[in-house]
Amino acid sequence: MGVTTREDSEAVEIRVRDNGTGIPPEIQDQLFRPFFTTKPTGEGTGLGLSISYDIVTQQHGGTITVDSEVGEFTEFTVHLPRHRHASTAARGR
Repeated sequence: MGVTTREDSEAVEIRVRDNGTGIPPEIQDQLFRPFFTTKPTGEGTGLGLSISYDIVTQQHGGTITVDSEVGEFTEFTVHLPRHRHASTAARGR
């Protein structure tokens, strides 16, 4: 697993990458949906990435994306603006 960060005057970017089994393309579009899980019943709620998505996008005005290659890696990228516009801040409350 690796974590990299980058920043400039406008934003901060955090990338978390692993070299695991990867996530199939047909599942990637569903990852941030509430209650979506690939785990057996009783072993996961499917809320972790959904809650993370809401925190990043709604509370901080940022983005979170996933890039994955089956059998190679998965990388999540979080992009957070350094300063939120007043209209964005009001929506996140």
